[in-house]
Amino acid sequence: MNTRNPIPPPEALKRMYHLMLTTALADQKSSAEAKAGRLAAAFYPVRGMEAVCAALGEVLTSQDRMVSTYRNLGDALAKGVPLRSIMAELYGRTSGTSRGKGGPMHLQDQSVGFTATTGVVGSGMPIAVGLAMAAQLDGNESATVTTFGDGATSIGAYHESMNFAALWKLPVVFVCQNNQWGEHTPIHKYAPSTELAERAAAYNMPTRKVDGFDPLACLVALEEAVERARRNEGPTFLEFVHYRLTGHTGTADFSYVPKDELAKAMERDPAPTFRKWLLANSVFTEAQVEEIEAEVRAYVDDAFDFAESCPFPEPDEVFTDVFADSAFVRSLTDA
Repeated sequence: MNTRNPIPPPEALKRMYHLMLTTALADQKSSAEAKAGRLAAAFYPVRGMEAVCAALGEVLTSQDRMVSTYRNLGDALAKGVPLRSIMAELYGRTSGTSRGKGGPMHLQDQSVGFTATTGVVGSGMPIAVGLAMAAQLDGNESATVTTFGDGATSIGAYHESMNFAALWKLPVVFVCQNNQWGEHTPIHKYAPSTELAERAAAYNMPTRKVDGFDPLACLVALEEAVERARRNEGPTFLEFVHYRLTGHTGTADFSYVPKDELAKAMERDPAPTFRKWLLANSVFTEAQVEEIEAEVRAYVDDAFDFAESCPFPEPDEVFTDVFADSAFVRSLTDA
């Protein structure tokens, strides 16, 4: 754990552990629900990414914007989206962030600056660059953060976005969640250079490789990058190196993952590791940690119970929140 910088106050550390554990428990339960057939939508686990998400939650405000990916549970929580709304969306219910019609690939909550999530790898970066350009023109001193996996750094949209952001010195932070896997392909089999921060430096912006399992190291890196963006000093690329602790989806087999690699990564499972650090450094007592954990379990259980109790959208809702009106859509189906 990074202790070279001042350790945040206990209140901040509690919030970080709360968010990490919420992400981990909600993630595990979502995967279990998907495997049981009660969660019909595809779910993309975030296990292994919790430390970065906790740091994002501590650094960002509702004035900052975020564009995420389909692996977005931790990002949404970090940006302040209520877990009830997230789970209702995953269950396809009307109280979800997109009224139950977007599912896990299209979570959004404009009230907290969780602007968009995308289902196409790498496609969120151009959106974030556009948001950052708007912020720069408006002079509102906010930061835009876009998260993406290591596989997205091989997509054309990534290179276009990096180039444009550097050229115009836009207030955007590129957060690369390098979990070592592009779906079912290990990074060394699709990238000739696996040093993603070094590759990004070619765009003439500050870059940094960070231990993505260490929430304090993540916090320091993100604080610097986000403050730099708010000062309108240009973009930053951060490569958070960790490991995907589950399959590509909540129901996917991941026996293809080398067992020794996975076992080594599991030794640094973010939430349990942070728990040990909090106790070892006398930040909290065992009783205080257990109290936090009880709060999280109740919060997660409540969100799932709420989601399952909410109604599904009415059939006519299919014509709401679309670009074409219902008469035009019906004319196409009747033709």
